[in-house]
Amino acid sequence: MTITKMWGKRLLSLLGAALCALLLAGNALAQNLPSYKLSYVLTTHHTPLMVAAVKGAEFKNFGTYLKPLIPREKFELVSGGKSIAVIDLVLAKSGSETATMFAQKQVDLAMASMTAIMTGVDKGTKMRIVAPLQTEGMALVAPKDAKYADFASFVAFVKASKLPVKIGYHSPTSAPKILLERALKEAGVKVTEDPNDYTAKVLLADLKETSNMLPALATRQVEAIVGPSPFPEVAVSKGAGKIVFDLRDMPPKGFWHDFPCCVVVASEDVIKANPQVVKALVDLTLKTNTWSNTNRAEVAGITAQWIGISPEAAKASSLVFLPHFTQAWMRWAGVYMDLLDGMGVFKGGFKGKKLEEVKPQLFDFTFAGQPKK
Repeated sequence: MTITKMWGKRLLSLLGAALCALLLAGNALAQNLPSYKLSYVLTTHHTPLMVAAVKGAEFKNFGTYLKPLIPREKFELVSGGKSIAVIDLVLAKSGSETATMFAQKQVDLAMASMTAIMTGVDKGTKMRIVAPLQTEGMALVAPKDAKYADFASFVAFVKASKLPVKIGYHSPTSAPKILLERALKEAGVKVTEDPNDYTAKVLLADLKETSNMLPALATRQVEAIVGPSPFPEVAVSKGAGKIVFDLRDMPPKGFWHDFPCCVVVASEDVIKANPQVVKALVDLTLKTNTWSNTNRAEVAGITAQWIGISPEAAKASSLVFLPHFTQAWMRWAGVYMDLLDGMGVFKGGFKGKKLEEVKPQLFDFTFAGQPKK
């Protein structure tokens, strides 16, 4: 063996040992930090989490950022230049499943639909909404050859149908399903979830998770789907369907504009035990929200790669990310409360209540601040 080869092998050995030492040091540090599980769903509504995870220390100027330990899975939450917790990402199928995981104490933090969280808190689950995420980004999608092209023609189609028109949704407590159901009822359309009720004009079908929506549409198991971005946009980009209408455009005109959907949630246990972690996560999320609104092209690329969709589908999303709670957002939250209660969803502490009566059980404004104008 030549001297050059010998020193080359020794150098590689030393580099390998140094790398192992760094990894072990990182693991040792991580083991000394509190560890929390944060769940999310593969939807563009949860884009800020994906962006923060990918950008990492590039967001150091925010004062808090995520330092990757295992890409897409495990991160150190860094605040004020100091690692304060390990965050394990948990992929959920829906907001409904997220609420169940909170109830079973399988997750500590989450991004999920507000309606699912409201329903969970009504059942007694100890969790609070600590920050807003976004508004809008919900649509009804049908096959490309569907004979209707807007809400009015869709309503005319279902009223004329001899059999209930089957529409798939991904979660019984999802905002898209709830908003569509209410709008159809307001339009005089009888809606059911009972497949044996042939007096109804629309049959809502639970597809269990977002990943089942496009296959169900493509194979004509359902005649349409209602769901969050990016699934409507992906259906269009793949030629599997067309967006019949955004839910924001349902009548009455302007009523559904800027409707909130997803929120940041924390268990009461984490809020009490480690408010510093909740504060850091909220700060990072809200600052990432603002950054995402002004860097849409880069955000679309990050989201597309993370979720596994085309950049075109990601760019087509109409989401608006929020930097703080607003008074208008809170008014819409109150509308959600009324919708859920009016539909008989609430069976527990929220039954018959208005938002103002249950705010302390549902929200914690310590971290994001009180709603602004």
